[in-house]
Amino acid sequence: MTRPNAGEARSVRVTEMPIELCQFIKFGGLSPSGGEAKVAISEGRVLLNGAVETRKRKKLAAGDRVTFAGETIVVDV
Repeated sequence: MTRPNAGEARSVRVTEMPIELCQFIKFGGLSPSGGEAKVAISEGRVLLNGAVETRKRKKLAAGDRVTFAGETIVVDV
């Protein structure tokens, strides 16, 4: 899988919906572990559709954009 250029969002296909924010960050490759994803979310380092999101188990919908560590991934079903 090739990474998009800086600032571009990468689409991540999800087979089962809904998916929780912490799971999507791990599944999308932004974090090596679910634990690290949960810590990042609770510390306010994750954006959901451009706004800080601190709910680890927030349910995502198709088209939601998640940004962490300078990368953005988009929920694709």
